[in-house]
Amino acid sequence: MSDRSKRIFLGLSIVVPFLVYCMYYYGMMVKNAPYKFAEFESLTFKYGPGDSLVNQYNSKTGEFQYLNDRDSLVRTNVKLNKDDLLYLHRKAADLGFWNFPESMEGNREDGSVDPRYYLEFKYQQKTKHIDFDVDYNGKPQLKDAARRLIQEVNDRIAEAQSRAKK
Repeated sequence: MSDRSKRIFLGLSIVVPFLVYCMYYYGMMVKNAPYKFAEFESLTFKYGPGDSLVNQYNSKTGEFQYLNDRDSLVRTNVKLNKDDLLYLHRKAADLGFWNFPESMEGNREDGSVDPRYYLEFKYQQKTKHIDFDVDYNGKPQLKDAARRLIQEVNDRIAEAQSRAKK
């Protein structure tokens, strides 16, 4: 056997099993991902000042209620399409929503009425939700990621609402 053949054999005996193992390992991880969009059922989003979560959206029913600028409660039906829900699912995965703590509450002893948010992604097997206060004092990166995800959800609902009006 020539020196070149030995190097090719050695390379193949190391590289090929490593690639096969990587494909198997990561394939199983993707297949068994805890939150799959194929199992997605609904999104629930609530927000409001203090403990009053009067503004609410449910993607399953499309019910959206909010206080307008004249403090009157408006009830409307806004349906997010599949692309919107897929975008929000992927955005949640990108921002690490599945690893967020359930409670991200700030200091409420002073009686402040800072905005508070409740966000829930419901799947067939699991459900993940967070309670988030704007005055959360935890890690700044976590606070920023939660704010960005909430802003994305809010933007998608507003966009769907404007599409429905057209």
